[in-house]
Amino acid sequence: MSEVKKIATRDSYGNALVELGAEYDNLVVLDADLAAATKTGVFKKVYPERHIDCGIAESNMIGIAAGLATTGKIPFASTFAMFAAGRAFEQVRNSVGYPHLNVKIAATHAGISVGEDGATHQCNEDIALMRTIPGMTVINPADDVEAKAAVKAAAAFDGPVYLRLGRLAVPVINDNEDYRFEIGKGVTLKEGKDLTIIATGLCVSSALEAAEKLEADGISTRVINIHTIKPLDEELVVKAARETGRIVTVEEHSIIGGLGGAVCEVLSEKAPVPVKRIGVNDVFGESGPAVKLLEKYGLDGAGVYRQIKKFL
Repeated sequence: MSEVKKIATRDSYGNALVELGAEYDNLVVLDADLAAATKTGVFKKVYPERHIDCGIAESNMIGIAAGLATTGKIPFASTFAMFAAGRAFEQVRNSVGYPHLNVKIAATHAGISVGEDGATHQCNEDIALMRTIPGMTVINPADDVEAKAAVKAAAAFDGPVYLRLGRLAVPVINDNEDYRFEIGKGVTLKEGKDLTIIATGLCVSSALEAAEKLEADGISTRVINIHTIKPLDEELVVKAARETGRIVTVEEHSIIGGLGGAVCEVLSEKAPVPVKRIGVNDVFGESGPAVKLLEKYGLDGAGVYRQIKKFL
């Protein structure tokens, strides 16, 4: 059996920017002294006049991006999720969200898969923070194919967008001719009638692995990839709840305020069913190899499977 191709979505981001640079002459990329880590350095090599290194001043970078947006530019402001959503939250809220400016915030190194950098850099709260900003679109792609499509869709979209990207190389699962990306529309990857797993980001591949194990146990499992957390594909979520009766959400994020929270908010009003939220359980992360951390926190395929079996 051939090895599954793995690519980090931060790499996908850098590659997509280069392609977009040729399409949009008003696209500008900003970075906060992390061009090598966020992969905006590849854009800088091709379009040096359209790359701005703002130094270690993330809040200022967001302000600069907001100013550029008012002049008709399409700014992509890039830094780690901890700094984009955490340190610069006020500027994102007041300088980008409030005036509803066309700024794209590309947040790399999200979640515990940041690995050895540890708890201070493992942002498991960013989706929750960004969801609270009125008018903010929040996207968390599952793989290389989806990340490139998301970056291109964000560039074409008029309004603020938060893109969540990862450091860890993850399996490419959407490399098929039928794949289509649309902001706000989930993707059903597998049909099933006994249970639905709704996953986002790198946990989509874990969900597929867990579903395979559940099928071996005779449990027909539907798998849905929700790449856009906000606006959520409420129609797809409600349909799954009504047809399968049980929902499990899986995310590399706190179970508070992320995908699980968004799904529960919708279902409590429109289709109440039993829900199990799988994610980071209200704790800080820790330093260690990314793959081992995912295993420890139960976010790999085997861990998701075990938690679902206990839920059932």
